[in-house]
Amino acid sequence: MARAAQAVGRDPDAVRLVAVTKGHPLEAIEAALEAGLTHLGENRVEELEEKVSAVGPGRATWHMIGHLQSRKAPRAVEVAHLIHSVDSLPLAEKLSRVAGERGGEMRVLAQVNTAGEEAKSGLDAGAAVDVVLRMAELPHLRVDGLMTMAPFVDDEEILSSAFRRLRETLEEVRRHDRAVGGELSMGMTNDLEIAIREGSTMVRIGTALFGERAR
Repeated sequence: MARAAQAVGRDPDAVRLVAVTKGHPLEAIEAALEAGLTHLGENRVEELEEKVSAVGPGRATWHMIGHLQSRKAPRAVEVAHLIHSVDSLPLAEKLSRVAGERGGEMRVLAQVNTAGEEAKSGLDAGAAVDVVLRMAELPHLRVDGLMTMAPFVDDEEILSSAFRRLRETLEEVRRHDRAVGGELSMGMTNDLEIAIREGSTMVRIGTALFGERAR
């Protein structure tokens, strides 16, 4: 991560490592915390709830990074500090309502399907600017930035294009509304260096840290 940032003149401290603990036991989480990794990511609400409860309050910042069904939004609001995967305006509206009912604010990232893959969730890249601006108007919701999942390929140009499009989308959003944050959640084990070169502020790493999942 540091090498990739320095190669393009970025401060390595500007890129946050989110350790993806999905499918790994509590022992792995404890080891991560002891190593100083305090930003932890989970894909499923159920597993997130279990691990937050087991680890205890105040020890980690929890990221919900997987697809979130609207009916599970209230549960996610209870345990997540940041939800990366807000992939529709109706989901954003639901999160806003739930956060308001609880008297708080929910931090989110809008997920954009920058590669246009039908199998992936996310806002259509062509419509993303308008939808994100509408999300940003919702009460009790703080849009900290954007997230994407690049195609699982080895072609560096395809990966760079997907990440670059997210950065350009965020730049366009922030030209209209500076209240939207500058976070770019992009890059995983196989493509983190490319993502960092294209401006990522958060990389979501699981396999490189913990190995293959036990389940």
